[in-house]
Amino acid sequence: MFVHPQFDPVALYLGPLAIRWYGLMYLLGFALFILLGRYRIRRGPQAAFTNTMLDDMLFYGVLGVLVGGRLGYVLFYHFGYYIQRPLEIFAVWQGGMAFHGGFLGVIMAMALLARKYKLRWLVVTDFIAPLVPLGLGAGRIGNFINAELWGRPTDIAWGMIFPHVDKLPRHPSQLYELALEGLALFALLWIYSSKPRPVGAVSGMFLLGYGIFRSIAEFFREPGDGFIGVLTLGISMGQWLSLPMIAAGIGMLVWANRGSDKPAKSDKRSRK
Repeated sequence: MFVHPQFDPVALYLGPLAIRWYGLMYLLGFALFILLGRYRIRRGPQAAFTNTMLDDMLFYGVLGVLVGGRLGYVLFYHFGYYIQRPLEIFAVWQGGMAFHGGFLGVIMAMALLARKYKLRWLVVTDFIAPLVPLGLGAGRIGNFINAELWGRPTDIAWGMIFPHVDKLPRHPSQLYELALEGLALFALLWIYSSKPRPVGAVSGMFLLGYGIFRSIAEFFREPGDGFIGVLTLGISMGQWLSLPMIAAGIGMLVWANRGSDKPAKSDKRSRK
């Protein structure tokens, strides 16, 4: 059994400015996105993309993640709390981001970017899908440092006590999600996208993979982070939100592999 180290959420102070670990993990995720994206452009047959476009993807994506992730957290998990304290919605440095909200925000942002560059929306999402999981993993490290999103009580040898919650050993579910939604999903998508695939197939695999991995992790994570609990049929909010992703992922994979589209690498649209 272990005790959570109770890290200081502030990594360093620059005068009156506090640099928090949570924010640094987001910056790490964005940096990994750029590095992996440039590698794919340089080494892979990504005829439709340039480094300039990649920089735009990051800008649009950051807006989608921050706005969608925060609003998703507010609406899906703590609506009653924030409706009474509306100004705290903007206190993103305190933590509190929802993947499913951020996902919807990024989807809308990529639709705008695809329109700007006159590219097919699914060609854009196929390109960015393998670049996302390591950033998700970095976010889970931030959750662990902040001692948030703790797990369910357990008697396993590596159970961890979160002193600010109670004295019970719990699953370090943040680390499980790092392994599943971060590392395992990255390996799956990186390998899958290394070969030519029909347009939409990589995006479908992302939806399917994330939905399954998140649903598995939810069995070890405290439902609703201790506020909501399980919902209908004993399923948590995270699992309910992941079910449409799994269904959409299966549908997209079937559609992509039955369709007449050539693999994404042969997209002939002009470079910008």
